[in-house]
Amino acid sequence: MARKSWMYSVLEAVRQEMRDDPNMVWIFELTPPVASNPGMPVINLEREFGRGRVVNTGIDENWMASAVLGAGLAGSKAATYIPYQGACMPFQVIQNHAGKLRHMTGGKAAMPIVFVMEMTGQTPGFAGQHSDYEIDTYYAHIPGVKTVIPSTPYDAKGMMVSALRDPDPVVYLYPAGLRELIEEVPDEQYEVPLDKAVVRQEGGDLTIVGSGASMPEVMKAAEALAAAGMAVEAIDLRSLKPMDTETLVNSVTKTRRLLTVDQSYYTLCPGAEVIARVAENVEGARYKRVAFPDAPPPASPEMFLWMRPNADHIVEAARRLVG
Repeated sequence: MARKSWMYSVLEAVRQEMRDDPNMVWIFELTPPVASNPGMPVINLEREFGRGRVVNTGIDENWMASAVLGAGLAGSKAATYIPYQGACMPFQVIQNHAGKLRHMTGGKAAMPIVFVMEMTGQTPGFAGQHSDYEIDTYYAHIPGVKTVIPSTPYDAKGMMVSALRDPDPVVYLYPAGLRELIEEVPDEQYEVPLDKAVVRQEGGDLTIVGSGASMPEVMKAAEALAAAGMAVEAIDLRSLKPMDTETLVNSVTKTRRLLTVDQSYYTLCPGAEVIARVAENVEGARYKRVAFPDAPPPASPEMFLWMRPNADHIVEAARRLVG
């Protein structure tokens, strides 16, 4: 057990799986699989496993996705790291092939493959073409593909282990804005379920649901609301598909109020699906969502930060919902 960063925890999980399975491969472009942590040895997958198993490709995200798909069909674990500039490029491969081949073969084609998709987390100053966050909705919509979005180093490692051991393809969303998070993470391998939300804070007045990069702001808002006398139940989705409807319904049945928070665009954001599922099961509850406006992110940091959901926005929405 040691304090570890988000990416160090992920690569620690990948390294051990590659040590245990000599056929597993990691494919990347631009971003080498290297991570350091204070007081701990540097993780360098390419140095440890060689270029035959840790492959640095040209800038071709379709090829990368197709390569891990082929490796999975051949029976090997495989993962690819796709940076934020190209996260939408392999959509056709994942949607039309990875998401369907397990079903088309009657479940015989196990595909223990992971597509690690970097999300900039709506970063100030990156401007419109390099700061989108909405790929969570794109990939969660695909049948046959699991889509997860851990928000802590502990969950990041455990969910990577689970994803690499799962027979279904997994889109593993990496909110890059969380890369500096550090917390206690076990050294040994462990699994975090790919289908369970987690209650980060219990309360009876209001349910607030977030995921990924929105969770730090959700927790800040929950603390501010607690100081004002409002008991918030804060839920981290962790998995967009399969979504843990049971945990959501149980919470809103208790609080009767649901506020969702997303850094994705407002229209068809994950929070819209959360509200729909709860509304189908809980009568008479009140709902509201906070999300990024339906507009390209501006380059101006001041304008950008005004648009991106933060703790102040969440507190204001919560007071309206409860008042």
